[in-house]
Amino acid sequence: MKITIIAGARPNFIKIAPIIKAIKKKQSEGATISYRLVHTGQHYDKNLSGTFFEELHIPHPNVNLGVKSGSQAEQTAAIMIAFEKELIENPCDLVLVVGDVNSTMACAIVAKKMNVKVTHVEAGIRSGDMTMPEEINRIVTDSITDYFFTTSTWASENLLKYGAVPSSIHFVGNVMIDTLYQNLNRILAPAFWKDYALEKNNYIVLTLHRPSNVDEEHSLLLLLKGIDSMVGNKKVIFPIHPRTKAVLNKNTTHLKNIFFVEPQGYLNFMYLIQNSFAVITDSGGISEETTVLGIPCFTMRTTTERPETVEIGTNKLVGITIENLTTEFTKFLEKGMSKKGIPELWDGKASERIIEILLSK
Repeated sequence: MKITIIAGARPNFIKIAPIIKAIKKKQSEGATISYRLVHTGQHYDKNLSGTFFEELHIPHPNVNLGVKSGSQAEQTAAIMIAFEKELIENPCDLVLVVGDVNSTMACAIVAKKMNVKVTHVEAGIRSGDMTMPEEINRIVTDSITDYFFTTSTWASENLLKYGAVPSSIHFVGNVMIDTLYQNLNRILAPAFWKDYALEKNNYIVLTLHRPSNVDEEHSLLLLLKGIDSMVGNKKVIFPIHPRTKAVLNKNTTHLKNIFFVEPQGYLNFMYLIQNSFAVITDSGGISEETTVLGIPCFTMRTTTERPETVEIGTNKLVGITIENLTTEFTKFLEKGMSKKGIPELWDGKASERIIEILLSK
């Protein structure tokens, strides 16, 4: 079996690392399986791309399509054009895509039109928010997928509602958590740890990247000012995306508790998460990691495609206003974390299950 694995953005790299490891394990056992790794180039900043390959011991990609940035349409089209050429020159039995970024949808479409089977890892998750580009990517990808691998029974049920064939759906667990477990003994403090006098539980990690939160300077500054006032004597570490940094335009001198740092590699970022007092984010993926690590997470969104992190884990949806965030954070300070748990099959073995199932096809 020849598999082409697609990776294009930071969350993809975290998800493909254990899959490649599982393939290599099967190869060592004599299985007839090989892979070709295609990096689309959707994320090309070293801290958003290259560092993850080095830290997670991901082999150098067989090819980098080098598409870089652009509008949704420009980036998707560039990926499709480049990947079509790649697939013609390097045929395979199966194209494996992960997550919900533009690379995922674009490469799935190209593969399917070339009559190559598509496997979607992290299939079936839905936020119900059609203003999110990722939601459209998920729906389109799942509509043409042959083999679905899901992180939860809820995601599997979503696929059934959309008309997927039951025998094509496989609940295997969460590959993001595979990577977390495989690297917990390797995480390390970032270089600025001592400079900011960070200690376990004396700081909060903040991540923001959704356009609704970061694309308008005035509203972003109001949000940051509110967080700055809300946290009391806690420090806030904000690994800031280059685009968000540009929006702020250095207008942050009035913030006394928020410390802006460069985007972090996986090992440094997981160290920050594991030792934090809490996390404030608009990311879905981070809520999975905080759930497993037992770290309180406040997600600044009105919906989530990972409801298991709310129902079972430490994640709290707090809406998109600083008023709602402050209310929920205050409740947390008064009453503590309401619950803590790890969802079914988030045991570090999802990737092994995926490869085992694919070899049986």
